[in-house]
Amino acid sequence: MNSTGQGFLWLMRILSAIVLLLIAGIHIFLVFDGVGGTLGVLFVLNGIAGLVLAIAMLVTRGALLKVATVLSLLFVIASLLALVLALTVGLPGGIREVWSFTLVPETVIIEAIGIVVLAITSAVALRSPRVTAGAQVTAG
Repeated sequence: MNSTGQGFLWLMRILSAIVLLLIAGIHIFLVFDGVGGTLGVLFVLNGIAGLVLAIAMLVTRGALLKVATVLSLLFVIASLLALVLALTVGLPGGIREVWSFTLVPETVIIEAIGIVVLAITSAVALRSPRVTAGAQVTAG
């Protein structure tokens, strides 16, 4: 991958990390705002996962970066899907959500943007050739 491609990949990795941190921050904020019980525990786990994945987006390379981008994309899809299900039919354990609850509209927007950003990041990372230390990739 040329320097322009690497620069674009880094830009997408940074944007992905920002989105993951926003998602993590929203869930941790909601715990401090009073969400408790099973949902509170799930929100704490979501916040921790978002933080770990954001760090992984910035520090991993090679095959681990590819794994991190795909896991991050699946994480954001699952997070948005859980919110949509809670808003519509409810989740097991009687967990239901309403559109007017704290940060619900913002979360839907951020997670939808996150899916797009992470899909692009995953595509770029998966298309990049594997480069070993000291090797150069030349266009043929």
